[in-house]
Amino acid sequence: MGERADNRTVLEIAGNDRIAFLQGLVSNDVTRLAGRMAYAALLSPQGKYLADFFVSERGDTLLLDVHSDLAPGLMRRLGMYKLRADVTITPSPLHVRRGLGTPPQGALPDPRHPALGWRRYTDTPGTAPLIDWDAIRVAHCIPETGRELIPEETYILEAGFERLHGVDFKKGCYVGQEVTARMKHKTELRKGLITVQITGTAPVGTEITTDGKPAGTLFTQSGGQAIAHLRFDRAEGPMRAGTATLRRAALTAS
Repeated sequence: MGERADNRTVLEIAGNDRIAFLQGLVSNDVTRLAGRMAYAALLSPQGKYLADFFVSERGDTLLLDVHSDLAPGLMRRLGMYKLRADVTITPSPLHVRRGLGTPPQGALPDPRHPALGWRRYTDTPGTAPLIDWDAIRVAHCIPETGRELIPEETYILEAGFERLHGVDFKKGCYVGQEVTARMKHKTELRKGLITVQITGTAPVGTEITTDGKPAGTLFTQSGGQAIAHLRFDRAEGPMRAGTATLRRAALTAS
C-alpha cells in the first residue's frame, strides 16, 4: 500500500477563496485539480525558488505536500499573502505514502515523471522506505528539495520545472512570473541541471571544472551518474569535481 515518505508535511488550505488565493501565488495552474495532482513552486518577487510542493484536492480543502524543512516557512509566506482572503492554512495530520507500480485506490500519479510512481495521503504512515528514489531521480534528472533546489538561489527553469510539468506559461500572473516568463521567452538558458556520468565520488556541492575553469556544481550521485548544475558551454568535454571525473550523459538539460 506504499512506503512512507520521510520528511514530508501536508498543509491544508480551506475557505471559499482557496483556489483563487493559491492560483495567484504559485507557478502552476491549480484550477484543474479534479482527479489529478499538480507540482508547483512558490517564488520570490525576483523569480527565485522558495519552496516546491504537490497540490491536490480533498473535499473542500487543498492539500500541499511539502518538504518538512520548508513547511513552517511556506505557512508564514502564505499567511503574509492572505490579507482579506477567505482562507485558512493549517498543518494536516495526514501522512504521505508513495510507491511504484499499480496505484492503490485514492493515489494520484506523481506529475513530474512516470518513473516516480504515485503519491497517496492517509491517516497512518506507510511501510519503511526501501525504494532507491535517488537512483530514479538521477537517471531522469529530477531535482530534490534541499539538494538541487536551493531557496533564494535556484531559478526553476534552470532546474527543469518546464520539463517536470511544474510551471504553466498560460495561467496568468503569480509571484515571480515576470522573471520566469522573461527567462522563457526573451533569453536563452546558459546553465541548468544535467545528468552526467561520474567516475569516483565527491561531496554534494563540490565545484566542477573544465580545463581548470569553473563549470558548475555537483549534486546527487547514484549508480555511476550524477545530477550537476552546469554552464552548457563548458559541459561538452571531460570535467572534474574533486578527484572524480565527469562527462555529460545523454541530453537531459533542463
